[in-house]
Amino acid sequence: MLARLLFLADLELFPPAASAQAGPIDDLYWFEVIVSAIMTVLIFAAIVLFAWKYRRRPGVEAVQIEGSTPLELTWSILPFLVMLVMFGWGAQLYFAAQQPPKDAMEIFVTGKQWMWKIQYPDGNREIDELHVPVGQPVKLTMASEDVIHSFSIPAFRIRHDVVPGHYDSVWFTPTKPGRYHLFCTEYCGNQHAGMIGWVTVMDQRAYNNWASGGGSQGTLAEQGEKLFQQFGCATCHLLDQQGRCPVLRDLYNKPVQLSDGRTVLADDAYLRESILEPNAKIVRGFEPNVMPNFRGQVSEENVIQLIGYIKSLSPQTPASQQGSQQPPVVLAPPGTPAKASPKPKPAPGR
Repeated sequence: MLARLLFLADLELFPPAASAQAGPIDDLYWFEVIVSAIMTVLIFAAIVLFAWKYRRRPGVEAVQIEGSTPLELTWSILPFLVMLVMFGWGAQLYFAAQQPPKDAMEIFVTGKQWMWKIQYPDGNREIDELHVPVGQPVKLTMASEDVIHSFSIPAFRIRHDVVPGHYDSVWFTPTKPGRYHLFCTEYCGNQHAGMIGWVTVMDQRAYNNWASGGGSQGTLAEQGEKLFQQFGCATCHLLDQQGRCPVLRDLYNKPVQLSDGRTVLADDAYLRESILEPNAKIVRGFEPNVMPNFRGQVSEENVIQLIGYIKSLSPQTPASQQGSQQPPVVLAPPGTPAKASPKPKPAPGR
């Protein structure tokens, strides 16, 4: 009995609000709850009142009551305006959730039955554990190795499906040090209930101390460079002159012209597709494509490492400052000398 009382004393009706996003989301939630409660009370009160007022009584015959146009307009327009407020409020929160700050720290998450594998740019790696500094915006780039998962941290009020075949992202800014639950909220197999973990929010000094204890295998870019050599990518993707495949230096987040006339941005999703399915988008001037298909040969973690290396070959320019403002990159066909490129900045942690 005492144990049950202690359990009830610790039971929380709602998870703590531990991120900058939690407050605005909770405000919208409570607004919807209050509006729904008021409407429910008014509707049931009207039902009870009219049921009593117009009940069947001896000697009283029913009389047809004609409708009231002003009344019908009122109960149609007012709820519509209230719902419009909910829609606008929710849309604002949704679009804000899709635009991480430029200074957000990027962490890579791979979902696999039945675990979350975490990779940090400095080389640290964890399973079912995520460490972040308080007050620092964090962008999670997520991928799945098998089935659909869903990454959820209730205390941060974030949840996002992780779908096989492409990258998904979500961001948050933790505001309270502590340990918070991490769940998969999409049924992903018979051990779905065990796909859980912890998020540890630390002050900056403690986080720096924790981060300094790992990364013995090198940074994410250095790990990707090893794979780049291991898989023979360097034999065709030359860094200082044109080879059989496009030059990767200064490529990241630049527009690239394809053989079918389209122009695409060389972002994470494009690089991932080019590694796993090189025939999906062939760069103009490199037909036919000679790059082998690496699907099934490299894991999602390996792809993240390779992309980290390619990023390190490009200046660290925010993606928002590139794209349509720059002319498309027209890659010269094999045999054409490539122009010298500026020396790339070192990857973070190198």
